[in-house]
Amino acid sequence: MSQAEADALIKSTDPEHPANLIPELCASFYHLGWVTGTGGGISIRQGDKVYIAPSGVQKERIKPEHIFVLPYPRPSPEVFLRKPTQPLKESACTPLFWNAFDLRGAGSCVHTHSQHAVMATLLWEGETWEVSHLEMIKGVRKAGTDKALSYLDTVVVPIIDNTPFEEDLKDSMAEAMKKYPDAAGVLVRRHGVYVWGTDWEKAKTQTECLDYLFEVSVKMKLAGLPTKLG
Repeated sequence: MSQAEADALIKSTDPEHPANLIPELCASFYHLGWVTGTGGGISIRQGDKVYIAPSGVQKERIKPEHIFVLPYPRPSPEVFLRKPTQPLKESACTPLFWNAFDLRGAGSCVHTHSQHAVMATLLWEGETWEVSHLEMIKGVRKAGTDKALSYLDTVVVPIIDNTPFEEDLKDSMAEAMKKYPDAAGVLVRRHGVYVWGTDWEKAKTQTECLDYLFEVSVKMKLAGLPTKLG
């Protein structure tokens, strides 16, 4: 594939095209405090193509020409459909995004460094964070890709330990996803959270709802209130 043909994969006047959406969403996430310091991001899968932001860049300043395009499935980590002409590397989250695609059939995966998520991993010392009887639970889906949960359901998100390098989280994240098949995300202790959905809208919505629940549950726990009823 020529460079011109590769670049055509990220050039579109459609605002819903992944190469246009990812910069817009990353800028929005930045202002929420989710992707500061170049960390975090989002990937979008459309059919046999995956669109991913670069690693180590200011997330609020990403442009379509910075986007990587990878084949799905990907035969090896060295295979790209399109790489930026700038000296950039694809997101360090790529192997973790692939867990969401392979194990949940997700169409999008979000990774944040939200302080609410980090605090939840510090106050819940076991291998799961759990909360019940809060209205925003209704915005979370079973397994992240199935039916919406109800107010009466208990949300359970597994917590895995952090590693010095992002890609080294791949296996422990996959193990947690298999052990907790109904979970819509995976928390990483002292790090952040991964959340997925069937498309970018549902991944974004569930990330917002879970972040709200992390924040409220942390405040409840610090106030001595129970985070689960019944």
